Amino acid sequence: MASKTPSAVRGTLDVLPKDSYKWQYVERVLMETASLFGFSEIRVPVFENTDLFQRSVGDTTDVVNKEMYTFEDKGGRSITLRPEGTAGTVRSFLEHGLYNEALPVKACYVLSCYRYEKPQAGRLREFHQFGVECFGAPSPVADAEVIAIPYLAFERLGIKNIQLKLNSIGCPECRAKYLEALREFFSSKKDELCETCNERLIKNPMRILDCKSPVCSKIAEDAPKMLDFLCDDCKEHFETLKSLLDAQNIPYVIDPTIVRGLDYYTRTVFEFVSTDIGSQGTVCGGGRYDGLVSQMGGPYTPSLGFAMGLERLIMVMESQGCEFEPDEPIGIYIAPMGQAASVKALKLCFDLRQEGFSAITDTVGRGLKAQMKYADKIGAKFVLVLGDDELEKGVASLKNMKNGEQTEFDLNNGVQSFYDAFMASAYAEMENSVEKGI
Repeated sequence: MASKTPSAVRGTLDVLPKDSYKWQYVERVLMETASLFGFSEIRVPVFENTDLFQRSVGDTTDVVNKEMYTFEDKGGRSITLRPEGTAGTVRSFLEHGLYNEALPVKACYVLSCYRYEKPQAGRLREFHQFGVECFGAPSPVADAEVIAIPYLAFERLGIKNIQLKLNSIGCPECRAKYLEALREFFSSKKDELCETCNERLIKNPMRILDCKSPVCSKIAEDAPKMLDFLCDDCKEHFETLKSLLDAQNIPYVIDPTIVRGLDYYTRTVFEFVSTDIGSQGTVCGGGRYDGLVSQMGGPYTPSLGFAMGLERLIMVMESQGCEFEPDEPIGIYIAPMGQAASVKALKLCFDLRQEGFSAITDTVGRGLKAQMKYADKIGAKFVLVLGDDELEKGVASLKNMKNGEQTEFDLNNGVQSFYDAFMASAYAEMENSVEKGI
């Protein structure tokens, strides 16, 4: 009896070779955009000590209470696959003493994260994020710049119909008064709240504002607003941020229900929301976490950042028909006929690859007709057929697959011959584009 074909674990997704160019393109644009703002890449481990996430993400969050992949390693240590990127980046910032370097420290990343959630469109158990973290910048100017990164990235990717939603959840001092007001408001409606929100009422009533239950959401519409409880410093910070976004012509709407799902946020919180992928429309979210570094044992370091879900971002781009920059086509396919020709073809491919050209030859023993079909299928720009006659003469015919033109190819000077043909073809395409007014 044949064994069952293995399948991917529920909540995970394979990115196949035919689609990987989309991911590479999006990741490249995001990293390049962040670099325009002075951010450099950081890479942190995929798992950390469980205590790190309990201390940073917060024990009142769904992430810590319900969603983390936690296990005991062979040394008896409690280890957790990272559910988000900020905690590990803060740990690295502290462990390597980056707070002693010139501030602000600006880090960006593309990484995989893991949460045990119900899989649905754009929400997987293994998912991928692009994010930035900025350490040591207390000014609202830093908020405005960090928010500008995804705004500019969406523009460069050709994405439309994304709205920036903005809120302030204050500092610990003014938030304490707000939490008291929330508890008073929701306590009178305990019988109507879901079980989870009744637990939140005790631990962190702000999380009720983020509940997805229609009943709880309806009740929360009449709840007190944090913006009415901001202290003078937090109010000034928020008003300055709004003016800085206005100065950059970045549109936004104030949404007092945004609290974000992690406990470490302070003051500015924001989300970029798409209207094109249904109810799970938040593509990017972030804000300030001024107290997190000191909470983790470091010096007080005002900080902020955001994370962007790549699965959702690509879903938005596909739904809007955005263009993904395609992979470069194969430069040349060399089709050998016979053993001697295969050896020569392999040598020619290697010489061309050393000079930076993509070159492919047969590795499965196809006949000439099958090789030509394969060359066409993989989109080779040129095809070179090698047989005994070509080897004897030292000359072969190089075919341009786009226009059918054939040029002489010197087998003894293959790299230069291909370079000349490649440049001639590129020049002809450019002239053709000019003539058509492209």
